[in-house]
Amino acid sequence: MTTLATRSWQELSQFETFEERFDYLNLAGYVGEATFGYDRWINQQFYGSREWKQVREFVILRDESCDLGVPGYDIHREILIHHMNPITPDAITHHDPDILNPDFLITTTKRTHNAIHYGNRSMLPKKYVERSRNDTTPWR
Repeated sequence: MTTLATRSWQELSQFETFEERFDYLNLAGYVGEATFGYDRWINQQFYGSREWKQVREFVILRDESCDLGVPGYDIHREILIHHMNPITPDAITHHDPDILNPDFLITTTKRTHNAIHYGNRSMLPKKYVERSRNDTTPWR
C-alpha cells in the first residue's frame, strides 16, 4: 500500500509557479485505495449538499477563479474543486471534517484535475500570452 503525504493549501501557496504547484499535487497515477465504484451515489449526494456548495464557493473566491490558485491561469468555465488528499466513501459517511476543510481544497480545471490524477506536465494548459502588434514579425 502506498501512502501519500497530507497536502494543504498552506503548503501549496508557498509555491509560486503553476508547474511547482502541479508537481506538489501530482498523484502520478495513484488515485487511492478505495474508489467509489458502486458507492458513487455517496459522493454525488455529498457534492449536492449545502455544506459542500458553501465551501466550494469559498475556495473559488479564495483562489480568484484561477487554476491551482495561480494568477494568470483564469478559469472561464467548468470550475472543479480538487480534494488535495483523496477522499473515501467512509470519510463522507462518517462526516470527516477534513473533506470540507478549505485548507485541503484547490480550484482546478478538468484538464488540470485529470493531469493531477492520471498524467504529467504534458497535459497541463499553457499560460495565455497576450498578443501584440507585429509579435509574429520581429523584423518590423
